[in-house]
Amino acid sequence: MQTVRLTRGTRILAIVATLGLVAALVALLMLGGAPLVYRTGMQPLPVSFLLLRNGVYVAGAAALLSLIGLIGIRRYGPTLRRLVPIAFVVSLAIGVVPFTFFNPRNPPPPIHDITTDMDNPPVFVAVLPLREAAKAANPVAYNPDDAKVQKAAYADIVPMVTKLPPAEAFNRAASAARAMGWTMVAQDSGDGRIEASDTTFWFGFTDDVVIRVTAQDGGSRIDIRSLSRIGRGDVGANAKRIRAYEAKLKDALG
Repeated sequence: MQTVRLTRGTRILAIVATLGLVAALVALLMLGGAPLVYRTGMQPLPVSFLLLRNGVYVAGAAALLSLIGLIGIRRYGPTLRRLVPIAFVVSLAIGVVPFTFFNPRNPPPPIHDITTDMDNPPVFVAVLPLREAAKAANPVAYNPDDAKVQKAAYADIVPMVTKLPPAEAFNRAASAARAMGWTMVAQDSGDGRIEASDTTFWFGFTDDVVIRVTAQDGGSRIDIRSLSRIGRGDVGANAKRIRAYEAKLKDALG
C-alpha cells in the first residue's frame, strides 16, 4: 500500500511539474509576444499591455507549479529532472519583470514629462514635425500640475551648473547626448538648444529630449527635459533617462 501511494504521489507531482513547464512556456510566449504584436501593428497598446500583465500572472502560476514539482524531482525521469528547475527559474524571472521597472511599494507617478526646470521648461522646436508625423498623443506644452508631482517623486532632478562658458558647455552637452546613443535631431549653438529622440528597446516607444544651455554667473546652466510621445505615465523612464544623461554629462564636464 505504501508503494502504491508513493507511486501515485510521484505521478501527481510529475503532472504538476509538467503543467509548470507548459505554463512557463506560455508565459514566455506572452511576454515576448506582448511588444511584438504592438510593434507590428497587430494589436493596439492596451491589448499588448494586457497580454504582458497576464503573462506575468501565468508566470507566477508556473513558478508555483514548478516549485511544487521540485518536491519529487529525484523520482522523475532524466528529461523532467532537467526541465523542471529551468521552468522554475524562467517563470520566476518573468514574474519579477515588473519589479525591474519600478518598486511596487513606491511606484512612479503617472506623469510623462520630466524636466530640470519646472518654472521655465526647455522648449521643443525641431522634434515637433516628427511628433506630428508620429501622431504623438501627448502635447508638448508643459502641464504646471506636473511640477508638484515631480518634486515629490524626483527631487534629485535638478539643473547642472558648470564654470565653463556656454559655448564649451554646449559642445560637451552635445557630445554627452551623442554618447547616450540617442537619435540627434538638432544642435543649435546660437540658441543653446540640443534636441534628440530615444527609442525604448522593448516596446519601441519614442521619447523626445531637449537640452538647453544658458549663461549663468560667469559659467553655464544646463537644463534637460524628456517627454514621452504616448502614455499617461512613463513608469519612470524619463527620470531615468535624465539621470543617466546627467551622469554622462558630469564626466564630460570634468
